[in-house]
Amino acid sequence: MLRQPYGGSRQKLVIALDLGTTFSGVSYSILDPGIVPEIKGVTRFPAQDNTGGNAKIPTVLYYDQSGDLMAAGAEALDEGVIRSAEDEGWVKYSRFKLHLRPKWADTKEINEAIAPLPPGKDIVEVFGDFYAYLVDCTLTFIQESHQNGADLLRSVQDRIEFILSHPNGWEGVQQKKLRRAVVYAGIIPDDDKGQERIHFVTEGEASLHFCIDRGLSSFIKDEEGVMIIDAGGGTVDISTYSRTSDDQSFEEIATPACVFAGSIFVTRRAENFLKKKLKGSQYEGEAELIADCFDKTTKHRFRNADEPSYIKFGTMRDTDPQLDIRSGQLRLAGSDVASFFEPSASSILREIDNQRLKARRSVSSIFLVGGFAESTWLFLKMRERVELFGVTLSRPANSPLNKAVADGAISFYIHNIVSARVAKYNYGLRMNTVFNSRDPEHARRKGQVYTRPDGEKALGGQYSIILPKDARVSKIQEFRHSFKRLYQNVSHMNTIRIDMLCYLGDKSDPRWMETEPGNYSVLFTVTANTGKAAKALKPLRQKKRGFYYRFDYDIIIFFGRTELKAQICWMEDGVEKRGPAQILYDRDR
Repeated sequence: MLRQPYGGSRQKLVIALDLGTTFSGVSYSILDPGIVPEIKGVTRFPAQDNTGGNAKIPTVLYYDQSGDLMAAGAEALDEGVIRSAEDEGWVKYSRFKLHLRPKWADTKEINEAIAPLPPGKDIVEVFGDFYAYLVDCTLTFIQESHQNGADLLRSVQDRIEFILSHPNGWEGVQQKKLRRAVVYAGIIPDDDKGQERIHFVTEGEASLHFCIDRGLSSFIKDEEGVMIIDAGGGTVDISTYSRTSDDQSFEEIATPACVFAGSIFVTRRAENFLKKKLKGSQYEGEAELIADCFDKTTKHRFRNADEPSYIKFGTMRDTDPQLDIRSGQLRLAGSDVASFFEPSASSILREIDNQRLKARRSVSSIFLVGGFAESTWLFLKMRERVELFGVTLSRPANSPLNKAVADGAISFYIHNIVSARVAKYNYGLRMNTVFNSRDPEHARRKGQVYTRPDGEKALGGQYSIILPKDARVSKIQEFRHSFKRLYQNVSHMNTIRIDMLCYLGDKSDPRWMETEPGNYSVLFTVTANTGKAAKALKPLRQKKRGFYYRFDYDIIIFFGRTELKAQICWMEDGVEKRGPAQILYDRDR
């Protein structure tokens, strides 16, 4: 799809921060009115020669004993920094991204793969420190790489917008913490205008934009689906789309998935294997070092379970035939190395099957991106499986696979091609209905009947669906349901507060909340100032209890840029009024 000239009236700088579990990267675009935007990557970081790449840096931090940041990124792997860390007692910290995972991902395997947070630091501060480092490196790169770079940065200082990418499985709870992190980092001011400069995109959606930018749309068959798999260090994000009839956009055709099956778990299994293999030998204390060598070289080269693999870790004098160590190299059977990969591959393939079953259209193509996508064994294993179903698997050529999210996030901002998404959950609210003695479900609950202000007998504790799970929601579509509230005192109507709920069970049409109390969760409380409208209400007469007031309103659910939002709507002086829109997220997840 051809990119259009930027339609804004003022120059703007957009920066995409891809903070990954193992490696991070940054892309940016300078938006000039009337000019077609270009996506550029930050390819120069301090001490980057130690990383072996030019588009990514390690997601590593060093803190001193006081909790002050001493080194980050590639600098943290510099020999001088490592020596200083040993002398001064600095704490090396990595893989911290997984501390922000949702509660449903709180498993033993994940817990064992990450280290505790640094003393005196919470996850917001650690994210903030690394975001600050990435932005500082980015601004330095722009200043040094562009003519009049310093003048450019000064002119757009208050108009820099940031796109933060995150796994498919992260939602409002995690996004709220990321917002706090960028404020802590000093990247934006802590006010509404500052927050408006922060945007979110899932790694799956960013990867779709990356693939389309690389020309892969020509491989997508009409009337069929395409699956995007972003295989990273910690998570593997799986999203499924189809092209719309106008060929100008894509829409989700299945709920996006996120599995914790990234490359760090392969290394973790290798380390556990090595600890057992080397236990009781002179190399027992070297298991972590050898696993690190495996992570940097052997893991990427491995492709065949029928051939042995070698881990280079020592010198010519390191030899122990009983352990298959010769001249500083440890020999591993290919079947053993494959066993490190198998659980991750099985999780990914299982979710591919789930997506294919849920998708509204037949999936004919899969695009694989991300750092873990560079694993030849993983690619061949996945291709062998999906080709059984007539599905093609490919990796974008002539472009670093680990740049997909950062580049795709900028593309998402410039021209968002996703026009519709799928609701992840069932959204609604608690309601009451008039008691019906002929309804068996009502009759069973007659002891819970109460009298409303209008004199009607009613039953509460019922769930009203506003947006069902798996519903297709376009960017311009609103899901609206009408409700009413009855009051005896108009002074109680100055503010409306409504708990928005999420149903997590398996029923397609849940009704009575008492039957599954554990499957209903309060997302948040949406509010609206309705005092003016309340004053205009006329009292209604009720035979036995005097007067009461009735207030009619709608609850609206719609998509924001990448997240669902909800708000209250009512009529005031003949004009529709709306309360502030709030993002739908489960604060308990």
